Amino acid sequence: MIRVLIADDEPMIRAGVRAVLASDPGIEVVAEACDGREAVESVRRHRPAVVVLDIRMPGMNGIDTAAEIRSTAPGTGVVMLTTFGEDDYILRALGGGAAGFLIKSGEPEELITGVRAVADGAAYLSPRVAARVVAHLAATGAGALAGRRSAARARVDSLTTREREVLAFLGGGLSNGQIARRLHVVEGTVKAHVSSILARLGVDNRAAAAVVAHEAGIVPPPSQP
Repeated sequence: MIRVLIADDEPMIRAGVRAVLASDPGIEVVAEACDGREAVESVRRHRPAVVVLDIRMPGMNGIDTAAEIRSTAPGTGVVMLTTFGEDDYILRALGGGAAGFLIKSGEPEELITGVRAVADGAAYLSPRVAARVVAHLAATGAGALAGRRSAARARVDSLTTREREVLAFLGGGLSNGQIARRLHVVEGTVKAHVSSILARLGVDNRAAAAVVAHEAGIVPPPSQP
């Protein structure tokens, strides 16, 4: 059973998220919080596997809350709920330890997929979030999208062939166990590859590595076996 805490300052959003998650018999919502401080305290009390966290909240915002949760309970994964127009927040959250990013207006099934992926130790970027992050980086960074894609590919080229395969699946939201099964290796080997990938790319977490995979255009299609 995946234990989940929902943190959002809007009661209707919390109710909607709870209703979606309740449709999955393998997920249990153990608590709700209306702000960041309450979320951190609830994590200490309930030790959920995953926190579904609004990126914007009064008082302590979602980014600071995610960082404190990661410090307080390193085993708890954080899924950020975002809306369009919050690209800067998403970029900051990537550095704060959040492992998943979902659009509030997205499909309900995507919420369940994201929670399950993060609970399993994977990074999950909603395809629309990934597309917006890449587009935002292209618009605000030095150079156009082609330049950023070229730079991302150059970074990826520093990886071994196997590491590039692992990064592609990581960008697709797969957990270590799922990647191991795809590549017919043991999970410990995948973990070692992921650690090496993060170090070689100079990023702090799987979600940031997933953005590089999307920028480089190496993410496999969802239908790939």
